[in-house]
Amino acid sequence: MSGAVNVLVVGVGPHTRLNHLPTLAIAQDAGLAGTVTGADLPGAIAAGVEYGTPGRPRRMSVVHVQPFPVSRRSLPVGVRRVLEGVVERERIGAVVVATEPSVHLPYALWAMERGLPVLLDKPLTVRPGASTDPEAAQAIADDFDTLLDAYRAARRRDPRMVVSVLSQRRWHPAFRRVRELIAEVAEATNCPVTSVQSSHGDGQWRLPDEFVDLGYHGFDRGYGKAAHSGYHHFDTVPWWLAAGERPGKEIDEVEVHATFTRPSDFLAQLTVADHARLLPGFADRNSYTWQDLDRLTAGFGEVDVFLNVAYRSRGRVMALGSHNLAHTTFSQRSALHPVPGSLYKGNGRIGQENHIIQQGPFQALHLHVLQTLHGDEDGVDRRAAGGADHIELHVFRNDRLRPDWQRHRALGFADLVHGSGDNAVLPTQRSARSCAITEFLSYLTGRIPRTEMASDLADHRRPARLMAGAYVSMSRRWSDAGRPAAPVVLDFRPAAAPAGRALAALGAMR
Repeated sequence: MSGAVNVLVVGVGPHTRLNHLPTLAIAQDAGLAGTVTGADLPGAIAAGVEYGTPGRPRRMSVVHVQPFPVSRRSLPVGVRRVLEGVVERERIGAVVVATEPSVHLPYALWAMERGLPVLLDKPLTVRPGASTDPEAAQAIADDFDTLLDAYRAARRRDPRMVVSVLSQRRWHPAFRRVRELIAEVAEATNCPVTSVQSSHGDGQWRLPDEFVDLGYHGFDRGYGKAAHSGYHHFDTVPWWLAAGERPGKEIDEVEVHATFTRPSDFLAQLTVADHARLLPGFADRNSYTWQDLDRLTAGFGEVDVFLNVAYRSRGRVMALGSHNLAHTTFSQRSALHPVPGSLYKGNGRIGQENHIIQQGPFQALHLHVLQTLHGDEDGVDRRAAGGADHIELHVFRNDRLRPDWQRHRALGFADLVHGSGDNAVLPTQRSARSCAITEFLSYLTGRIPRTEMASDLADHRRPARLMAGAYVSMSRRWSDAGRPAAPVVLDFRPAAAPAGRALAALGAMR
């Protein structure tokens, strides 16, 4: 067993401080992580960041690197020099890439070239203008090939090398239970998943002037929801489908058609004047007319995107999918001004999602996450519908065909917890993210084998291509003045076999 791993975290924004650093602090206490050093842009973060566990505060030093054009496929010499200095000085053994996703590629390539294992945040990459430029959209798929080639080369140099993608639903007990149930019925019936209806809402109410003035999760780079949190669904759905694939029924092609809204559409749904009536003080704060905003947001990325998808095998449709990804959904924001320092989960942002998976005439799975924000003093059951941690899975099976099957089971929060005691993994996104980081460090310290890792880079060809297909569809329609475009058809074969990782045990840390 190896000693604790010293970690370099590239990108120390709100998401990292909320999610990555608390788990890294726990990992330090557990002997998995040694020193933790950050790297970010000079204006983004101070020279140090406070983090830690209850009773054990600590401070992470942050080195500054200069910004560079997102068109670069490799790091500038100056940025590389700073990072190389940290690697040597701190004896770095692993890199977490948590930057703005348009620069994921050069940082990940540098780490692999240096022989450093990588924990890569989702999405793998994205290109500016992806929703308006078909070439930029197609480049999302090409970037995966570049990453995979570099990964294979790094594995040849050092077979212990690993790149793990932090798409946390792969560690989430409820999402894993769905996959297990699909595999069980596929084994018994030879029937794949035949349809998936998925929807995800961010509950992010972005006010009209904030489309222009608020950079966090902005749309000004020419992409939006599909890159912000959509990748989770581009990853989860093919991962579920793979559990139901049978010999002769392997998915080899995907057809994608996207419809979407942009900021100008949102401003027609809820106008500047509407906002002025709803929010006292907005008219005094806002310096933009509707015409200004329409001009300034031209070419901005998608706010909501709905996808119709056909997953085919040898020309025949194996599964139909509707994947609906929206920022404009139920929110609990009421304040005019954004909450300082809490743009990630502040401002009334609510995540709600639903999935309905049909497996022919044999099984239906309904996974529902119906959450709200509330205070502990409100007397709301956190795990019931409308609670902050609500989740439930309904399992329907054809018991008249198979009397040993149960007609209906309803699994709530407690039923979906994996493990017990200190090793329990809760069915929450927080717990799943912690598992991703813990698993990565556990492999590097020799505590688990590679076969137990859930999200190897090589397994992400399909989600990368599904994301690319969504953006190619959006950009073609934009290029043709909004007229409907022909569906996008892409090869959908996996890049490599999962190497025995199918349904590995979950990690131990919350």
